Formats: sequence, C-alpha cells, structure tokens
Amino acid sequence: MLQALRAVCTAALFVASSAAAEEKSPDRWPGPFGGRWNAQFTIASDYSYAGISNTQFKPAAQVGLDYSSPLLLPQGPPLWLYVTGFGSNVQFAGLPPGVEIDIASGVKVNSNDRKLAIDVGYQRYLYPAYPATFGAEYGEVQGRLDYDFGPIFLSGRLRWSPDNFAHSGQSWNKRLLVSAPLSFLPVPESVKLKAYVSLGNFWVEKPANYGIAGNDYWYWQFGLVTSAWGLDFTLAYTDTNLDYTGCGNTPYCSGRVFLSLTKAF
Repeated sequence: MLQALRAVCTAALFVASSAAAEEKSPDRWPGPFGGRWNAQFTIASDYSYAGISNTQFKPAAQVGLDYSSPLLLPQGPPLWLYVTGFGSNVQFAGLPPGVEIDIASGVKVNSNDRKLAIDVGYQRYLYPAYPATFGAEYGEVQGRLDYDFGPIFLSGRLRWSPDNFAHSGQSWNKRLLVSAPLSFLPVPESVKLKAYVSLGNFWVEKPANYGIAGNDYWYWQFGLVTSAWGLDFTLAYTDTNLDYTGCGNTPYCSGRVFLSLTKAF
C-alpha cells in the first residue's frame, strides 16, 4: 500500500521565532516596504516530521526564506506580517524521490515585554514531482503560542487541515515543546547550548489514505542544540508509538537519532 507520510516543516519552518525576528538589526538584509529578509540552510541526516521519516532515513538538504514586514502598530505591541518559503528533498514509501515546497503567510504579535508571542497563519504544501491525481498538495491553518518564562521557554502549536495528504480528510496536529539554555555548563562564552523536549499527537480522518493503521498516534523528540561560529548543530532522538505494521509495514516510524547543521543569514 502506498505510504502517505507527508513531509512538513518541523518545529519551525526554519523561520525565525517571534522574538528573534524582532531583535534583528533593521539594517540586516533589508527588504521591500521597510521589511527584512532572513534565510536558513540546513543539512540533516534525516528529514523527520512528527517522528516519521520523510526521506526513508536518508539525508536531506533544505533551504528556507522568510520576509517580515515592519511593525504595524508603532504605539502598540510589536505586530507584523510574514511570508515564508521552504524546500527539501523527500522520498515517501512507494514513490520516487521528490521535492517538497512549502509556502506560508500569517501575522505575529509579541507582548511589550517580549515574553508572550502569538502566531496565526496558513501554510500550503506542494509536491511538484507527484501527479495531481494523487492529491499530495494540501493546506493547513496553524496557530502557535509561545511564552518565555526565563529560562524555561514553552511553545504550543496547533495545525488543522480540511483535507490532508492523499485526500486523507481532516487532520489535527497538536504539539507542546519545552526548551531551556544549559548556561550552567562550563563551555566557552561563544558557545551556547540549549536542550529541548516535545510531545505531540496527530489525528487524521482517513488513516488508510495517510498510511497509518489508526486515526491517531503520539510522537516525541528530545535533543541538544549547540550554537557556535554562526552555526546551529542539533543532535536529537525522535520516536512514535507506531509499530512496523501501524506504519504501513515500513520502519520509518521507529525511534532513531539524527543530526542537523543549520546556517542562518
């Protein structure tokens, strides 16, 4: 059976967080209408989304580009619009290698003290290598709520699609992520360490079309991010509660370690 394990951008669409976007220098890569650009390039040992490999445990090369507008409320809380693009190689079970292209837009707002951030938007997933009759292309409405407790950072995300990959019907994807800096470790001042852990649940209306045995499954991930020399190194472990049979008779939902290297501009 064709495995409909769709690839989407993971914890983060390689887009700067609300706080990070606002902290950028205004003269760094200026864009039209007074906005700013940001780009990210990533090489990873596996493209994992929600604990499922979208490259059959093979490496992935990814690029992201985002534009954020100038602040829209000069006298109010920081609020701006954004547009993002993302690309990666993918390979689903039963399908030849292909390319994923994601396009998203939305609005972000921070509290005046920058502790609270809200992001609401829409994202479209495109797979130009696959025929339209397969129904790979779909869209999601997404919302994200972040709060920086200092030093603990908490992020909740919710995504809803009216018709997910391969016409699998409605889907709900919920995820909670917690991260914290490891500033107590004896490392050089130029090196920053951060640990994170996430837990999520994915529910889909027509699991057979999506390529899993039941309507929902749980996934989790924990890892360490090291920032040094302008690069982000990630070492992480991800897993799901799907066994071989529940994953469409493939091993791509099993637990594994993966590595990634990201350069932001």
